[in-house]
Amino acid sequence: MDLIRIIIAILLPPLGVFLQVGLSGAFWLNILLTILGYIPGIIHAVWIIAKR
Repeated sequence: MDLIRIIIAILLPPLGVFLQVGLSGAFWLNILLTILGYIPGIIHAVWIIAKR
């Protein structure tokens, strides 16, 4: 299941984080990072998924 979440995180980083943690602070941070730059959003999303 984590592999699917990581693939989703690469395509749509906020969705991958949302599937992992819901509407928490990490989700909103990921939206901000994705808006500021797509690559930081991907890195943060993969880190959140791998951490849990």
